[in-house]
Amino acid sequence: MDDHGPLVGEPLALDLINTRPIDPGGRTDLIDTPQRLAAWLALQDDRMPAAARGLTPGPADLAALHAVRAAAEAVVRALLDNDEPPRSALRDLTAAQRAAPSIRELAWDGSLVTAEPCRTGPPGAVLAAVFAEAAADLLTGSGMEKVRECEAADCVMLFQPAHPRRRWCSPTRCGNRARVARYYQRHKPPVG
Repeated sequence: MDDHGPLVGEPLALDLINTRPIDPGGRTDLIDTPQRLAAWLALQDDRMPAAARGLTPGPADLAALHAVRAAAEAVVRALLDNDEPPRSALRDLTAAQRAAPSIRELAWDGSLVTAEPCRTGPPGAVLAAVFAEAAADLLTGSGMEKVRECEAADCVMLFQPAHPRRRWCSPTRCGNRARVARYYQRHKPPVG
């Protein structure tokens, strides 16, 4: 993974929040076009519910997912700061889930009745609902208490450490930079 690629592998809600990293020009959006969103969704495909796989997002679909990302980030960051989350953000996450509710579609497979989870609606509403539900799972489960922000000075990424001593979002992205900076501080020539 390079410095500009998305950080993936965290819970889906954190992966969505992490699509706005900091680069030298400030915060950037890794899913700002339908093409970039589709590429990011392809990275998540094996983790996505069946109802959201293979969707082809269009320009109108970006706004719904960006709204869920903003609401999820507002709630997560408030909780990390031990603050009350913004009620408007909680309402936005709930509204996104309502826009494409999950139902169990019944079918006959020739010998049994089957029930497959599905969501109806435009791709943007379905994706927003899936990620709003992932945010609800993160926020209401025990995983939220494990969420940390990367300790690198120029990073805003969030992660759930598998090891309690993990300090950076990525050992190659921020960990290497921090180690190089510490090495330089210890070995720089004296001024004067």
